[in-house]
Amino acid sequence: MIRWDSVSVSFGAVKVLGPMSLEVGEGEWVGLIGPNGAGKSTMLKAALGSVEYEGSVAFSNGHRGPGRSIAWMPQRPQMPDGMGVSDYVMLGRTPHIGYLGGEGRHDVESVQAALEKLDLLGLANRPLATLSGGEAQRAVLARALAQEAPILLLDEPTASLDIGHAIEVLEVVDDLRRGEKLTVITAVHDLTLAGRFADRLVLLAEGLVQADGPPDEVLTEEKLRAHYGAGIRVVQDVDGPTVIPTRRPND
Repeated sequence: MIRWDSVSVSFGAVKVLGPMSLEVGEGEWVGLIGPNGAGKSTMLKAALGSVEYEGSVAFSNGHRGPGRSIAWMPQRPQMPDGMGVSDYVMLGRTPHIGYLGGEGRHDVESVQAALEKLDLLGLANRPLATLSGGEAQRAVLARALAQEAPILLLDEPTASLDIGHAIEVLEVVDDLRRGEKLTVITAVHDLTLAGRFADRLVLLAEGLVQADGPPDEVLTEEKLRAHYGAGIRVVQDVDGPTVIPTRRPND
């Protein structure tokens, strides 16, 4: 469980988030949606403790544990050019190994499992600098999965991925969530994918929670047009709501 209670974040004189309150239950997948600058990434960073904030963020185990309790996939990660993919994913095991410790059998197995799930075994020895944008994105997610933390905070996990790999990555996350009862919170721009995978969507705009509920209740033309502007159509089908961008009619 994670609970944001009256959380606000300001950069200088500009308030970018809050005050907002939200609770995410154990095993739940919540998708954070909203226009650029809505506060999605900032909300995740407040949970991680990487930005200063007012209010409180509480966890079911009583404390924040980056690395062990929380796995974090940033939108723009630092990736050393000369490092190999396997070594990079092994960095996700650092909180378990310790500063001066050596990797053990379980660490190696965790990395291999993450590489396999993200279809990266064939790239395990490739330098990060040689990866395509989509391959690099999968390597970052593999590093997060290798941490084996009960909470996954993912900031745009499908950025740079083609639609096929985007769906595969989200299916991997969903399988892990269901099999290991993980709590997953993702900031995502693709509204249709967000509605297909998340149990619940939270619409942020101007740093505040504007809507919170099941995808078919949040992804409505009225709500989306109010915060994204015109040019949006929502079609309901058996798999859930599909958000379609539309052009404004010519004068």
